[in-house]
Amino acid sequence: MPSVVSDKCKKCLSCVEVCPVEAFKVNDAAPQVVVDPDVCIDCGVCISECPAEAITSDSAAQEKDIAYNAENAKKWA
Repeated sequence: MPSVVSDKCKKCLSCVEVCPVEAFKVNDAAPQVVVDPDVCIDCGVCISECPAEAITSDSAAQEKDIAYNAENAKKWA
């Protein structure tokens, strides 16, 4: 179960800094970062580090957030 970023993300990049596998994708023009579900190893470090509580496991995430992350991770790679 990979992590998923919701629209609560404030793009502080705390998650990017702690991710051991570089699963986060950043687009300067986008309001938030996304997780590449094919890279995420579900270690959970990002979930506890997010000050905005914008990251959850995919089992707790909304479908719209799962789709947004998956679609944009491919575009922003």
